[in-house]
Amino acid sequence: MKQLLTILFICFLAESLTAQEQPTIQPTIMVIPFAKEGNSTRKAYEYSELNRIAITKVKEAFDQRGVNTIDFRAKLKQLQNAEALTEDQEMTLKDEVIKMSGADIYVEIEANKDRTNTGNSVTCILTAYDAFSGESLANKVSSSPKFNTENFEKLTQKAIEAEVDNLLNTIQEKFNDMVENGRTITMEVGIEIGTDFNLDTEVDDSGYYLSELIEEWVAENAHKHYFHIQGQSETKMIFDIIKVPLKDDMGRNYRISTFAADFRRHFREKGIKADRTITGSAITVTLSSL
Repeated sequence: MKQLLTILFICFLAESLTAQEQPTIQPTIMVIPFAKEGNSTRKAYEYSELNRIAITKVKEAFDQRGVNTIDFRAKLKQLQNAEALTEDQEMTLKDEVIKMSGADIYVEIEANKDRTNTGNSVTCILTAYDAFSGESLANKVSSSPKFNTENFEKLTQKAIEAEVDNLLNTIQEKFNDMVENGRTITMEVGIEIGTDFNLDTEVDDSGYYLSELIEEWVAENAHKHYFHIQGQSETKMIFDIIKVPLKDDMGRNYRISTFAADFRRHFREKGIKADRTITGSAITVTLSSL
């Protein structure tokens, strides 16, 4: 009897340990300066002392809370050393730094001094984005109390401290949802002019239209089979939502080019050429005969 009770206890303990909640996966975050239209990210950082202070204070606040952070200044310097930056290159510097950083999420911060007769303060606007899709995840605006001081570094720190926990909580919540349900990409599939088939053509012996085969492939390859078709005609299909996983089988950030390449290879086997263009998280596919 004692042996039976021992076995039952061990089974119960094993089941309890299995049911325990898995550790929360934390995102890797990089803090960058907000650059107004027509300005470069590099200039927004190098020419604004307040932006540099704000970035440092946000990163310090994240680090103190155990968040994995990437140093924007180090990545910027690394990119500048890799290639000479022209004015045209400066305008795309933000995308290049984000791409090379490997960050899951980046936080843009804009810090402004507020001078009044009753005291000075700093207002910080913090916006978190998914580095993969550019989708906005969180937005916070925080102002420090007013003080009769010129110590804007301290005022910036107070503004950051007032909202950094709320920002992190929102980021973690949205990131957890991405881990569970995937990220969103879009795909538009069209037919090249002059092609001898369209989306309502049967392309093999299955009896399915090409559009039905495309929908079937997307359903099979979307994360948790989740997708949505915005519209469809004989010559165009628009998927406004296709979920893809956060990580690939090797644990690396999933690349949208992988989804497009798998699509291209699949339909090549059916005698269909699929040229694709990738812009951010959007795929544009043009189908034609091989």
